[in-house]
Amino acid sequence: MSKQCNQRCSTLIPAPISRRGAPAQCDAAMEEPARPPRPGAVSARSSARRPCVHIAALRSAGALRQNQLRVPGLQLRGIPVRPGAGDAGLGSHRAPIPVPGRHSGARGGSGGGPRCGRAPCPRVGGRGWAERSGRQRPAGPSEGMHAANMAAAGRAARPLVAGSTQLRVPLRWRGQVAAAAPSTKPQAEPETRKPKTGILMLNMGGPERLDDVHDFLLRLFLDRDLMTLPAQNKLAPFIAKRRTPRIQEQYSRIGGGSPIKKWTAVQGEGMVKLLDSMSPQTAPHKYYIGFRYVHPLTEEAIEEMEDDGIERAIAFTQYPQYSCSTTGSSLNAIYRYYNKKGKKPKMKWSIIDRWPTHPLLIQCFADHIQKELDLFPPDKRKDVVILFSAHSLPMSVVNRGDPYPQEVGATVQRVMEKLNHSNPYRLVWQSKVGPMPWLGPQTDETIKGLCQRGKKNMLLVPIAFTSDHIETLYELDIEYAQVLANECGVENIRRAESLNGNPLFSKALADLVCSHIQSNEICSKQLTLCCPLCVNPVCRETKAFFSNQQL
Repeated sequence: MSKQCNQRCSTLIPAPISRRGAPAQCDAAMEEPARPPRPGAVSARSSARRPCVHIAALRSAGALRQNQLRVPGLQLRGIPVRPGAGDAGLGSHRAPIPVPGRHSGARGGSGGGPRCGRAPCPRVGGRGWAERSGRQRPAGPSEGMHAANMAAAGRAARPLVAGSTQLRVPLRWRGQVAAAAPSTKPQAEPETRKPKTGILMLNMGGPERLDDVHDFLLRLFLDRDLMTLPAQNKLAPFIAKRRTPRIQEQYSRIGGGSPIKKWTAVQGEGMVKLLDSMSPQTAPHKYYIGFRYVHPLTEEAIEEMEDDGIERAIAFTQYPQYSCSTTGSSLNAIYRYYNKKGKKPKMKWSIIDRWPTHPLLIQCFADHIQKELDLFPPDKRKDVVILFSAHSLPMSVVNRGDPYPQEVGATVQRVMEKLNHSNPYRLVWQSKVGPMPWLGPQTDETIKGLCQRGKKNMLLVPIAFTSDHIETLYELDIEYAQVLANECGVENIRRAESLNGNPLFSKALADLVCSHIQSNEICSKQLTLCCPLCVNPVCRETKAFFSNQQL
């Protein structure tokens, strides 16, 4: 007997034909001795377990024998297919197939014929209505009609199955079979292609955990490209150890770690997805994160790229404005890696070393600024002072000819042009460390001075950062926008959101890489020029290393 859904006839599993030609009992019924049916009589048990009219018709035509109905992925009219484990819910009818528990009430397959018009079948293994009640179920007028339907269906099914050990499929159904059959086979995993072009995203990084703060500071104070200290190898560990508790406290205020790695990964993922379609000849593209002071370090990223067999490597600074202390330090790390190994790189290297005025970068900044301006009270909006805040530099670095200050200024100018100079603005500098002279005016001092002159509505814009980290989340948001603003009596102060996961920014990164690939240039013309008063010999060696690369 067919096993049938107890809600709708969406699942039918044909059972083998007995030697006498009558349908065999289901699994539960086979536990009892089979009772031959009386001619012309309908018992309560057979009525409760009567198979679907369409399957019964096929049985009466002698079409169904054990293991003969096997049509993968086929759903004929009136023969619903049991949903399998495949993608489209298609399966195969096999006899017999034990089905534990209840059947699902959902219809199998993507198409499907009419459902069985009879009442739902009882649960497999249960007892019939007559056995449960102990009374004979009264026969209704539908009994004779059901027998007539079975005979008519049997006559219609004979041409379909006669002379074949397998169910023949009419022409109009064969397309469905051809389309559905592959889904019954396990789908192979998509082939993973070896990356061809690697984009190394360079940044200083930030500690993800409080335990990483000390090592982060130690590497930072040991970096001679960033700062030069007397007896640096001895003084740097002392400074790092002394500053660690205070910096850990700052990171604990912003969630216990820097989110810069998370946002870099988001930006890199969006970038390479666009690149694969924008530049298919250099695909697949893969991004790598190379941090200067925390893992994954720049050197570790290079090793991974070499192991991946990258053919074309692009060192892509995530600082839009170039400085010898930031981008220059990361490029020097690449050169030192190969110089220490004493070998030539397997990959063909090129550099995106600056991009302060890229149109999509400017658009991102302008959009984020306008979004925050709209949140100020309407009567104050035009008087809001926009403070573009960037990481400061020691004046000793600036006076050697570092291009950072003018490139940051170029970004600010383009953004204000995009905003049609809607508000007054200033370029200010943050994160000064130590007693030495640094670029000014300082951001905190500017906030104090504006308040003293009656300008108490301000918008802070991190113009040299592309994602949130300690300098935006703690220094700008807490030290300046909360503590200092309350002390000075600021009326309204807001901070423009960092670029973070903005899809337009990922598009900007992809456009930069695509244009760089098409240009077939190693680096910008600016990179080939050393600072006029440069005192770092490694800087010149690095520029020569990249300039001699052959694409």
